[in-house]
Amino acid sequence: MMAYSSKTMLAALGLGLLALPVSALAADRLTGDLKGNDGASHGTVEVTEAPKGVILRIAATGLAPGWHGVHFHEKGTCAPPTFKSAGGHVHAHDIAKPVHGLLNANANDSGDLPNIHVGTDGTATVELYSTLVSFKGDGGRPALVDADGSSLVIHVKPDDYQTQPIGGAGDRAACAVLAE
Repeated sequence: MMAYSSKTMLAALGLGLLALPVSALAADRLTGDLKGNDGASHGTVEVTEAPKGVILRIAATGLAPGWHGVHFHEKGTCAPPTFKSAGGHVHAHDIAKPVHGLLNANANDSGDLPNIHVGTDGTATVELYSTLVSFKGDGGRPALVDADGSSLVIHVKPDDYQTQPIGGAGDRAACAVLAE
């Protein structure tokens, strides 16, 4: 039996990892181009599936300074300037009377996310975690990847986490269709 040094073993392991397809090393991801009301690109959105939720990264430019509500929306379409084509928030099930807000004692939409802050230069870089959704419906959480897709919407005002139907977040300032 031949003895190998630890350096030889590490080198062999490293070469073996290089031989794997990139998809075997990367987590499942959804990405989107964040479009403003003017139809121009205002950044990117990336969603990575995690074992019990998703990690969301937003890199935005050209937005109004201040706090903004952010939500996962039920349809994978973002027609400017209003982005109403994105539909309502992602829900865990069909509900006759929607509930909204991370501070709502009667539950919340699965699309609810914390607010983001845009600096005076119009940029925001943020990473958020949500346990309320999944890519394909895992763990009973609603799917972001379904027949009509999904999107991420940034609103013009902050979400108050309670008011129906959208937490007082107002109009939609930017939208990204989430795609594999």
